[in-house]
Amino acid sequence: MIKLEGVEKTYDSPSGKVKALKGIDLNINKGEIFGIIGLSGAGKSTLIRCINMLDAPTKGKVFVDGEELTAMSSNELRAARKRIGMIFQHFNLLSSATVYDNIAFPLRLLDMPEEEIEKKVTSLLSLVGLEDKAKQYPGALSGGQKQRVGIARALASDPKILLCDEATSALDPQTTKSILDLIKVINENLSLTVVVITHEMQVIKDICNRVAVIENGVIAEEGSVLQVFTNPQKEITKEFISVVLSNELPVAFRGGKISKEPIEGGYLLLRLTFIGESADDPVLAGMIRSCPVECTMLFGNLDEIQKVPFGRMIVGITGDEDGIYKALSYLSEQDLKLEVIGYVRRNADSPS
Repeated sequence: MIKLEGVEKTYDSPSGKVKALKGIDLNINKGEIFGIIGLSGAGKSTLIRCINMLDAPTKGKVFVDGEELTAMSSNELRAARKRIGMIFQHFNLLSSATVYDNIAFPLRLLDMPEEEIEKKVTSLLSLVGLEDKAKQYPGALSGGQKQRVGIARALASDPKILLCDEATSALDPQTTKSILDLIKVINENLSLTVVVITHEMQVIKDICNRVAVIENGVIAEEGSVLQVFTNPQKEITKEFISVVLSNELPVAFRGGKISKEPIEGGYLLLRLTFIGESADDPVLAGMIRSCPVECTMLFGNLDEIQKVPFGRMIVGITGDEDGIYKALSYLSEQDLKLEVIGYVRRNADSPS
């Protein structure tokens, strides 16, 4: 549905030219929710503005639904943009217009008859759950309600693509969840392709099918959300994921020196990752039965990513060299990802 080939964007600044995008190649499939995540200044907002050609690339090609936007005339581009809806972080509503008129605004620009506008706006108000807010002004709405108006307005022209530029960044966690749930419903019911720009990995985890991590104007990593979460390759990706899936050691071991070799009074700490059906397997029980080691579970959680069970735990094992070798051999044969953190002593002031 969306294809970018060698997209570059260079801006002029007082200090010289700034390359915001440096040869972006990207394919976004029809009907998926695709996330683009990056730090401030990474180029993600420039990238989304290149997709709808609000910002024309300096170099490269942009295709939407098989048509090359970068080769279109101004009139052709205006017509093509009607197929691309966009919602913004700060809503961009007309403060002097009612909710109804905000949603109707793009339809009136198209000279649609008022009777058809009323039918369309009423349907959209129902879709976003604001049937009783039609006559209110934006100033009387909560942040979540304003974003729902923004979503309804973006859908007014029946787009095939919905671009979301930090659409939940100004919202509290509970409201963010409700907006993300609405976007998922819209994606499923209207078969829209959705592109989500964000700096929050939790948003990617909750809503996206695939994700691209952008850093310094290039795509650092790309893949399914499950693949990226469970096997991140780049440091920037690991940093984002650590906010959602903490890689910190348990408090009782935090700050201690990690050794590759056994140390007196130390535990060998292991981080285990389970995906799919293996998340329910009694792996530790099997290890304890078959290996002469003691095992202490220090941290564990079970979650879902794209409806696939996903579990992580940190365990500490003690025993002689032969027993630990057998335990590691046993775990390496199981359907899980094994990471050996190292030998660490429990903090002296932590309860044993």
